[in-house]
Amino acid sequence: MLPLDVLVPVAGLALLDTLSPAVIGVSLYVLLSGSRSVARPLLAYLGTVAAFYLALGCALMLGLGFALDRLGGLLDDTALGWILTVAGGGALVFSFFMSTGPRPRRPASLRTGAMVALGLGTGVLEGATALPYFGAIALLTAADPSPLVWLPVLAAYNLVMVLPGVLLYLGLRALGERARPRLERWRAKVESGGRGALPWIVGIAGFLLLRQGLWLTGALAGLGVTVG
Repeated sequence: MLPLDVLVPVAGLALLDTLSPAVIGVSLYVLLSGSRSVARPLLAYLGTVAAFYLALGCALMLGLGFALDRLGGLLDDTALGWILTVAGGGALVFSFFMSTGPRPRRPASLRTGAMVALGLGTGVLEGATALPYFGAIALLTAADPSPLVWLPVLAAYNLVMVLPGVLLYLGLRALGERARPRLERWRAKVESGGRGALPWIVGIAGFLLLRQGLWLTGALAGLGVTVG
């Protein structure tokens, strides 16, 4: 079982990843497409995004774990803390100067194959918005749990990441046409100003990594600040 000082920031990063403009934008477009069946293309897209990032996360966890094993005792908690501190501080500063990123892509077709391809494209091309995920992987790697522990955590993280699309679908099913005007307004906001969320996502993720890194170095404890 992972300690709370790891689970809490990982959970916070997962909630932050629910703000992905790409996932929300594509979900809204599919739901408002007027198609008779939106469940299949939406689930194909969301499932592909979640599966892609789960596979990526497993590869990174195994690769980073192997690298740390090879390094042996060269990296203790303090050294890992400074790595997270530098990475988090750099991301926080970068968020003030970064561009807002590309517009969320619209699917060319609602066929299952097209939605799977779009899901893979989201995973490959929207790499900048994956900073919270990479931060969570760094925190899990520093905790050095067994695969039986970190695999369910990564799976839960990815389910949370695509949860907004599922909730939007359930809301439309429950409220019917009454929900359509509000969803239309949300889609317009995502398409016009949703890109501005990217610097916020990167900045908040950077702050969480910086905070966790300072805790591992002992700098926060010296100031009487506790984490978790």
